[in-house]
Amino acid sequence: MQPYDDQTGKEIIAWTVGATIGYGHLIKRTEWDTYRDGITVSAASILFEQDLSPFVNAVRSNIKVKLKPQQFDALVMLAFNIGAGASGFSGSSVVKLVNDPEVETNYKNLEAAWKAWSKSQGKVMKGLENRRACEWNVYSQGIYKKW
Repeated sequence: MQPYDDQTGKEIIAWTVGATIGYGHLIKRTEWDTYRDGITVSAASILFEQDLSPFVNAVRSNIKVKLKPQQFDALVMLAFNIGAGASGFSGSSVVKLVNDPEVETNYKNLEAAWKAWSKSQGKVMKGLENRRACEWNVYSQGIYKKW
């Protein structure tokens, strides 16, 4: 597996903001020499497990209602992509609405709150819209399909 630009999905040969390897590991500048020549599928899987752990924990600690397995999976995917902290998942209207569908937010429903996470650097990105739609399909219907 080769490094790629997270925004475009195209392989890269030099570090850039958004440099990614494997299943979504953002490469820090200091890690570039480790990943510049790519990694095996096995190494990508190990890296993914390590990267995923804080987001699994974020869902477990922030969601107070019983979830179906696909709902848990989709929430982990969302947290992984938007960050686990207060400016991301844990402070989101998504968490508030999952825990209490009647809570007042700036969104008409959970789907709208979920799909609002479609901007990067202040601009709506088609790739993020696709990702949010994919996650929503997992959450709401249990449909696991790549975006």
